[in-house]
Formats: sequence, structure tokens, C-alpha cells
Amino acid sequence: LHGGTVVYLAVVMDIFSRKIVGWSLGLSMETSLVLDALEKALEKRKRDVQIIFHSDRGSQYASKVHRDLLEKK
Repeated sequence: LHGGTVVYLAVVMDIFSRKIVGWSLGLSMETSLVLDALEKALEKRKRDVQIIFHSDRGSQYASKVHRDLLEKK
């Protein structure tokens, strides 16, 4: 990229199908980036089943807002 611009990508993959079910691009690695990817994934998978969510345990994924969203779903 020109000028050294860094773009961050958050991805949610369905491990069973190995398909990307949610993603988000952003200029900063904030909680909103991973929330957007997770919300897109949950919209795509409108099933009333339990999910297991695994992450690298970065601060974005450990945030209260992210944990609350997972608990709600």
C-alpha cells in the first residue's frame, strides 16, 4: 500500500465447512473491527444452535463488549 498504510482484517471461519462466514477491514485494530466480523458471521448463520468461538485471545476478543455479544448469541 502507498504511504505505509496498514489495513487490518478480522475473519470468522466456520471450521466445519472451512468457509469464511464473516469478515471486516479497518484502519485500526479496535474491538469494533472484530465485533463487525462476528456480527456478519452470526447474521449469515441464523441458526438456533450453540457455537464455539475460538480466537487468539487478543485484547479485542477479551473485551467486555465482545464477550457480551458472544454470551447473547
